[in-house]
Amino acid sequence: MILVAIVGMAGAGKSEAARIFEESGFKRIRFGDITDIEVQKRGLALNEKNERATREALRQEYGMAAYAILNRPRIDEALTGFSVVIDGLYSWEEYKSLKDYYGDKFSIVAVLASPATRHHRLSTRKIRPLNSREAMSRDSSEIENLNKGGPIAMADFNIINEDSLVDLSRQVKTAIRKLEIVS
Repeated sequence: MILVAIVGMAGAGKSEAARIFEESGFKRIRFGDITDIEVQKRGLALNEKNERATREALRQEYGMAAYAILNRPRIDEALTGFSVVIDGLYSWEEYKSLKDYYGDKFSIVAVLASPATRHHRLSTRKIRPLNSREAMSRDSSEIENLNKGGPIAMADFNIINEDSLVDLSRQVKTAIRKLEIVS
């Protein structure tokens, strides 16, 4: 079985890439589900402000590897029958936690796009759209507070997502073939 995490900044196309992995037979685990569940438990609206505060609170409580720790049971269960794609690994500590635990079974695919491209996508998405100021604020917060750059830098495969969904799909399928060869 293969375990791969999709990393990248907001709006880069991580969820689209994860969807293509899922269509190719991978079980998808979205790390952000933990945030959504916790926001709802707290009786708050799902919006950027509440999601950010909840992400930071969970990391305050569990450390910067919080999402790896909280999702590990879901990953272990899924790996009993499927290869798994993680949608939304963020921090360096999450990366290290999963790499230490899963070793060579664990790979990273980075989906990259320019800030201009990402911010445009974020402003037009149907779920949780962000205006330019909110997108820039989220970028800064994720880089400065969540140590997001490390996993992107350690990617085993880089996908440049500046073009069409067809091009993204082609690149993701190439990465899947390469992952299957090395596993």
